[in-house]
Amino acid sequence: MIWLGLLTVAIWLGIALGRDGFWLARERDTVPLAEPARWPSVVAVVPARDEAEVIAQSIGSLVTQDYPGDFRIILVDDGSSDNTANIARAAATRPGRLTILPGAPLASGWTGKLWAVSQGIAAAGEADYLLLTDADIAHDADTLRSLVARATGDRRVLVSLMARLRCVSLAERALIPAFVWFFQMLYPFSTVNRRGRGLGGAAGGVMLVERAALEAAGGIAAVRGALIDDCAFGALMKRHGDIWLGLTSRSRSVRVYDTTASVAAMISRSAYAQLRYSPVLLVGTTLALALTYLAPPLLAVFARGYAQALGLTAWISMAILFQPMLRFYRRSPAWGLTLPAIASFYAACTLLSAWQHARGRGGMWKGRAQADLHA
Repeated sequence: MIWLGLLTVAIWLGIALGRDGFWLARERDTVPLAEPARWPSVVAVVPARDEAEVIAQSIGSLVTQDYPGDFRIILVDDGSSDNTANIARAAATRPGRLTILPGAPLASGWTGKLWAVSQGIAAAGEADYLLLTDADIAHDADTLRSLVARATGDRRVLVSLMARLRCVSLAERALIPAFVWFFQMLYPFSTVNRRGRGLGGAAGGVMLVERAALEAAGGIAAVRGALIDDCAFGALMKRHGDIWLGLTSRSRSVRVYDTTASVAAMISRSAYAQLRYSPVLLVGTTLALALTYLAPPLLAVFARGYAQALGLTAWISMAILFQPMLRFYRRSPAWGLTLPAIASFYAACTLLSAWQHARGRGGMWKGRAQADLHA
């Protein structure tokens, strides 16, 4: 068992020293940048499908943006069966800033969200920048100013923010900080933000993109079938300029995940897509997660001697590496010791995602099984 303990310690040492120190959570939008001499024009595109519960907060926060330049909002109502459009219209307290565009029927080969976004972009005209933001994101009044200042002052064709996810219910407190932590492990923000070619990524809730650069990249149609559309979009844009991705408290998700089942549905929607729908990668990932997260506590509890000490060392190491994200979400440090259980939950969601895909129900969102595009 000593060899297993040594392996787990080596894995966590590699995680701590590699992946560009993702776990430190240093990439944030807290450092102000110089404002441009001329504020460029911006159009926000908000795709919405049955978002009556959250759309008022989202649109309300957009129409009150403290932005000195020309700014308009286009809400694409993607076949909503609830009162999304009327609620959004009522939340638009500044006349003329919001346009509601009824969405066209879903085109073949597109995911629903990107098809809606494409219609909004087409209606945006010659705006300098496009703010692509989700219907469940509420923004502070200075969010757009901050995004534009970074894009212009730091010469980035794409600036994306990982919106602060809701962390109120027990399920959210237990599982949401790890969601962002795992995302950063896959797409280390420092690596994404490094100038030049390399790993690209983005967080789909808040993305400010230079319109000319997007057109040069082939437009949103270049990623039209991507289920994990934000990271595909980030990779696309990094081939055409420098990008930036960071944590923020300026933009917040107001979508409620009040049960473990709702969190599982959110994770399983795209987890198998991350593995490129490969059974081989699914098996390999499951075994790797077991070795990385389950072996340390099992050794710490059931082994003896050096093997137990090594397992305990690995378990404490993962708890320490989780601390910066727990602080960002204002959670107790003790949650770090639960990371093996949290990782097991995510592994189960990945298996669920594969099972749903096999049943033809992969990527399910608002009645659409969108992973079928990749079958």
